[in-house]
Amino acid sequence: MLITGKGGVGRSVMTAALAKLAASRGRRVLVTEVGDEGDDYSPLARHWSRERLPRLPEPLEPNVHGCVLLARTGQELFLKSVLRSGTLARAAIGSDALRRLLSAGPSFREMGVFFQLLTALREKSGDQPAHELILIDMPATGHTLSLTGLPELLLRLVPGGPIAAALKEGQGYLNDPKQASAWIITLPETLPVSECLELIDGLKKTKMPVGGVVVNRMPSDPFSPAEREALAPLVDRHAWLGRELFKKPLVAHRELARLRSHTALPLFVTPELPHDGLIAALSRVLDTATPLPQPVGGG
Repeated sequence: MLITGKGGVGRSVMTAALAKLAASRGRRVLVTEVGDEGDDYSPLARHWSRERLPRLPEPLEPNVHGCVLLARTGQELFLKSVLRSGTLARAAIGSDALRRLLSAGPSFREMGVFFQLLTALREKSGDQPAHELILIDMPATGHTLSLTGLPELLLRLVPGGPIAAALKEGQGYLNDPKQASAWIITLPETLPVSECLELIDGLKKTKMPVGGVVVNRMPSDPFSPAEREALAPLVDRHAWLGRELFKKPLVAHRELARLRSHTALPLFVTPELPHDGLIAALSRVLDTATPLPQPVGGG
């Protein structure tokens, strides 16, 4: 599951909550994020009281392993699979010339991340997959589309050989709705919803199945319709403190309606929750969540 969406919508929180929920149901979970060399802090890792996730899968809690997906780690794993030697692979990846090439070449970063993910998908525990569920906290929208569009792009340039074989194998996972899906996290606000709709179209073009959309932090409305009708003229006439908060539920419902009118994907809504105990509360919400029904004639 690729957990994606605009920055600040709650991707890391949602990834952690889903991982803990799946683990509580007895699933073997691998929780990951796409990182960069030199990163010293991870919003996802802090949900397990860590500053960062390890380079290779390690236990975080019962039924949950975690790691960070890094270009260099994946590139080294790929060279090891081709050269059949970890020593030679480390020596090659340590070459300044090769490092400069891999840093500068188009799509080499995504290829490294892609191959590390493929390695995790290949892992076995006996005759079963080592991980029953792999959750990936994706970076911003453009990076998500770079990764999901990578196989088709590179296969046009490199149609044969070990790179092509790895791309085709990974593509077999990513483009199969029975094995993979992207889940878009958004907020009930104008810009996040607009970017969500663009991301749905972009994922469709890269043939990445989309499981659904989670509308996060839906505000509650403390006013009845009659109270709103009475207060609206006063709010419009004066620059009251809290004016934007008064309008926030109306904007949220308008944007939720816009989202519903533009896609037939399942939509799940999670409420605004207090920060204390957020992950546990969000896991409970997700455990009982059902998609919103489509309006008559909608989507």
